Amino acid sequence: MSKSLSPFTKQQLLPQEETLEVLKRKGELYIGIPKETAFQEKRVCLTPDAVFALVSNGHKVLLESGAGEGASFSDREYSEAGAEITKDTAKVFACPMVLKVEPPSMEQIKLINPQTILISALQIKTQSKKYFETLASKRITALAFEFIRDADGTYPAVRSLSEIAGTASVLIASELLSDANDGNGLMFGNISGVPPIEVVILGAGTVGEFAARSSIGLGANVKVFDNSITKLRRIQTNLGRPFFTSTITPKSLTKALKRCNVVIGAVRGANRAPVIVSEDMVRSMKKGAIIIDVSIDMGGCIETSEVTTHKRPTFIKHDVIHYCVPNILARYSRTASVSISNFFTPYLLKIAEEGGIENSLRFDKGLKNGLYFYHGILTSKSVADWFDLDCSDINLLIF
Repeated sequence: MSKSLSPFTKQQLLPQEETLEVLKRKGELYIGIPKETAFQEKRVCLTPDAVFALVSNGHKVLLESGAGEGASFSDREYSEAGAEITKDTAKVFACPMVLKVEPPSMEQIKLINPQTILISALQIKTQSKKYFETLASKRITALAFEFIRDADGTYPAVRSLSEIAGTASVLIASELLSDANDGNGLMFGNISGVPPIEVVILGAGTVGEFAARSSIGLGANVKVFDNSITKLRRIQTNLGRPFFTSTITPKSLTKALKRCNVVIGAVRGANRAPVIVSEDMVRSMKKGAIIIDVSIDMGGCIETSEVTTHKRPTFIKHDVIHYCVPNILARYSRTASVSISNFFTPYLLKIAEEGGIENSLRFDKGLKNGLYFYHGILTSKSVADWFDLDCSDINLLIF
């Protein structure tokens, strides 16, 4: 008598684990937006349109009176969009979620309630060990928006703001060249029979790319220097046309600087921007040439650069006009605010849709990358190494 063959293997007959679907409950956000108090900071995290989108989805927004004035958004616009307006700063910081552009000061952290969710810039190089110890004592969950990654691995907030900075550098240089600002009376633009402006851009990152894009669009001759061949190749591909690119060598750079009308410094570094242009190179430049050092917030990539302000943005050294304002975006605060708001709004709606920050961090690796505190536990290795603090792996804290 033949044995009947079972259609199942022994492994298939053993009891198997079953994954149950977890019901996601939509959360309601209560967001506080305080007025920025950092020097010359005029941006705001959310525009009235963004507030309207959040309120329409059942969320609450509490805005400190005057928070949008620097970006030309009135309290009335926010009120009509559904936000609650208050003059009580402490009340805004007492919200369960606080949204800021600049990191909060030590005094502002004292106003934040324990277990609050804080989303702002981190600006690690401007902070102290005590700053992070204070955040830990409040058991705050904090995210740095400049470290949040997109699905393709890029940093969307940083890229958006770098695009503005690159374009702004060219617009500022154009203003400084005009007679109205005691410049050489030169104009960006490929005018028939008139030699075009010569622009040298140091760095082929996002700032350099958009500075090149704007300069070429205005008809200037552009030369981009960077030590990364990959970046130089990519900038030409992105702009869709061939133009002068070169690695940074003293001979070729000095030659370009002697002929140029505008230099835009857009080189970043790990801790400090490397000095690419020496004082002797600046001395060899044309009288009335313009230097826009966008990397001044990291120390500057030009030896003669010194930090300036929006009230006194320029100084002259070796007959060369220097513009070295660290917060260049505050000059275009409305555009920058719309850009930041466009970044924040989808994330806030997504966090609410997924039932809160816990679930979002569990499923979104890009958002998790921006986390540096989780209920008062430091989770950022960069911060821990920089300030000699203990940190924990976020993957061990969130299951």
